[in-house]
Amino acid sequence: MKSTRSTLAATLVLGLLAAGGATAAAAPSASAGRAGSSEEAQLQALYRQAVAEGGPLVVYAGGDKPGQADYLKQAFEKKFPKMKVDIVVDFSKNHDARVDNQIAEHHVVADVVHLQTVDDFPRWKKEGVLGQYKPVGWNKVYPQIKDQDGYYTGVFFFAFANVTATQLGSAAPVEAKDFLKPEFKNKLVFTYPNDDDAVLYYFKQLTDAYGFDYLKKLLAQNPKFVRGTQDSADLVGTGNYVANFGSGGSASGLSTVTLPRKSPWVAWPQTAAVLKNAPHKAAAKLYLSWLLSKDAQEHSIGTWSARTDVAPPAGRKPIFDYPTMNPLGLTKFMSDRAALDRYKARINLYIGDVQGVNPSDPKNVLGLYPVDQTGTQG
Repeated sequence: MKSTRSTLAATLVLGLLAAGGATAAAAPSASAGRAGSSEEAQLQALYRQAVAEGGPLVVYAGGDKPGQADYLKQAFEKKFPKMKVDIVVDFSKNHDARVDNQIAEHHVVADVVHLQTVDDFPRWKKEGVLGQYKPVGWNKVYPQIKDQDGYYTGVFFFAFANVTATQLGSAAPVEAKDFLKPEFKNKLVFTYPNDDDAVLYYFKQLTDAYGFDYLKKLLAQNPKFVRGTQDSADLVGTGNYVANFGSGGSASGLSTVTLPRKSPWVAWPQTAAVLKNAPHKAAAKLYLSWLLSKDAQEHSIGTWSARTDVAPPAGRKPIFDYPTMNPLGLTKFMSDRAALDRYKARINLYIGDVQGVNPSDPKNVLGLYPVDQTGTQG
């Protein structure tokens, strides 16, 4: 298993793999400059409130490798040097269970959550456990990815597509059926789809489009399955492994990311909220407002923005303009848990039970209340 990457953007987000990344936005107009000044004034006011509140901010971030969100921690603390933020990365399916348990135990540790489990947020709103807050930049967020009452919002788009070894050059697989070519037998590596719902949705789209015969043919290629999308991507270009789909890329320099032109792929709005009983509400509001500010969306996230006034990464279309990818599809898929679980059970018959330790918590130390108010782990 490779060492932890320093940034989630460099390992899981397609946007950084385009030349220039999200920093290659259109030149700001005079009105945009005025809007930026207004946002900055709001952020500074929130900063003063957060400093007066005191205490470290705790963010639970969905991911599958420790340190994947360090790029956000570093950018936030650079912008607001009197603030300290602990960003705890784990599978979203583990974090949402932690949040439910913390609420039930009346011991809420997390201030902000941003997770892949987009179906949790309407439930949490209904249960009354989210704080109502419309952060800076709220009016510029795509209406399709935010709660109109202000209880949660998408903060950026993650995407999974093809990761292929640079050594393949023009011979690299692009469309789903390319992965079935004889030359790729014993050379493919995937994340267990029965361990990650976004990967499961990737496989669901493929079996919907090409039938379960496609899955049978893919398994006949004798691929390797591992836990975690970063580990599967990091293996591409090493040893005998040359290709993967269903992850966002590696910082190793041994592989590249491509988007299928005809077959499905996956992107979704990573969704965030402030918890109603957050110990550090002022800091939580500052963090969420900073994350959705135009400056952070252009320079700090490294992927497609949640805002309508920020250009897509260089070389990419706007997120809603891809004919074979629906950014709202994962939300719909995850909202029908009964159907999802039936599909997962069927996939499990073909692939087998998930094997291996949790790559985001390999030493099993996170526990129920990771990074509590005293800065300890429990």
